[in-house]
Amino acid sequence: MTIAQHIEVILSKSSWIRKMFEEGGRLKAQHGSENVFDFSLGNPNLQPPEKFREVLADTVSHLDQGDHGYMPNVGYPRVRAAVADYLSQEQDAALTGDDVVMTCGAAGALNVILKAILDPGDEVITPAPFFVEYGFYAQNHGGVLKPVPTHPDFTLNLDAIAGAIGAKTKAVLINSPNNPTGQIYDRKSLSALGTLLTERGRQLDRVIYLISDEPYRKLVYDQAQVPSIFGSYGQSIVASSYSKDISIPGERIGYIAVNPQAVYRRELLDAFALTNRILGFVNAPALMQRVVAAVQGMRVDVALYARKRQLLCDGLAAAGYEFVKPAGAFYLFPRTPVGDDVEFVQALQEELILTVPGSGFGGPGHFRIAFCVDDDTIVRALPGFQRAMDRYR
Repeated sequence: MTIAQHIEVILSKSSWIRKMFEEGGRLKAQHGSENVFDFSLGNPNLQPPEKFREVLADTVSHLDQGDHGYMPNVGYPRVRAAVADYLSQEQDAALTGDDVVMTCGAAGALNVILKAILDPGDEVITPAPFFVEYGFYAQNHGGVLKPVPTHPDFTLNLDAIAGAIGAKTKAVLINSPNNPTGQIYDRKSLSALGTLLTERGRQLDRVIYLISDEPYRKLVYDQAQVPSIFGSYGQSIVASSYSKDISIPGERIGYIAVNPQAVYRRELLDAFALTNRILGFVNAPALMQRVVAAVQGMRVDVALYARKRQLLCDGLAAAGYEFVKPAGAFYLFPRTPVGDDVEFVQALQEELILTVPGSGFGGPGHFRIAFCVDDDTIVRALPGFQRAMDRYR
C-alpha cells in the first residue's frame, strides 16, 4: 500500500463532478470540443468586471518591496477592514476588521472553521442536496457529515434538522444560494433554525454553530434576496469567496466573518488564525487581498446568467423535464425520468451532453446542469436533451 487507505477509498468513489469533467476531455478529443456540451463543472464563463482588471493592473504596476511577503495569518488589516465595512451593510451587522479572516477561497475558509471547532466524532448537519466536498472537509478534521433531507422544493426541513441534532452535533452547515439546486433559504426559515439551535444548544449544554457557505450570494435572479444569518442566530459564521461573483475561482481568495454577537467570538478568531496557518494555507494570497479590497460589492453581469437560465429552463420544460427554477447560483437540478440518475446521465452522455448525477450531491433521482456556459452550448444541446427524455417516455 503506497497511499493512505482512506484516501484510496475516496479515490475509488471519487467526485462525480471531476469524473464527468475528465470524461468531457475524452469525448472532446474524440468528437471535437465544439460537438460536446459540457455542463459538468461550475466554472464561471463570464469575464471579471472591468473594474477588477483595472485594479489588478494598477496593483501589479505599483508593487513595492515586501508586497510579496508574509503578513498576519488573518490577512492585511486594511483589507479586513474594507471587507468588514462592506459586510456590515450586506449582513446587517456591525463588523470590524477584527471579525474577518482572509482565506484561500471558501473551501479554505470551511476547512479553517471545521479544523478549529471539531473534536473527533463531532457531527456537522447539512441539508441535502449539498456540495459533495462537504463530507471530505468534515472528515479532514475528524468530523462526520450528517445530511438531512429538504422539502421537495429544496427548502429547509426544520423537522429533519431537529431530528438529527444530538450530543455530537457541533454545527449546521448551510449553502444559500445552494449548489446544486440554486435554492435560497428565506428569512423565516433561518429565524426558525436559529431558534431551534438556541433551544437545542441550551438542552445539550453546548454551542451549536451555524455556518453559512455563501460564494453564490450575489448571483440571484428576479430581485431575490439572500437573508443574513447574523440576524437569525448569534452563534453564526459566514464563509465566502470572490470566485463566483467576480469570476476569479482560480485566484483562491475568500474570507471568514464571525458574528460579533458570538459568545466565543475571540476564541473563534484566535483559533481561525492558528488553523489558517497549521493547515498550510499560512495566509490568503497577498496580491489578491489587495485587489479585492478595492472591489467590494462588485459582481459580474447577472443578467447574462439570467438569460442562460431562461434558455435552459424554457428548453427543458418544453422537452418534458420537471425542475424547481433556481432562484440563484448557476445550476439547474431537474428530476431524472428514470429512478437511476447515473443511468440517465449516461444516456445524456451518449448525446455528448455532460452533466452530473444527483446522487453525488445526496440528491438521487436528479442531475445537475451547470449553465455557466456559452448560450450557443445551451441552444445546441437542447435537441440532445429532448432525445434522451424521449427514450424514457
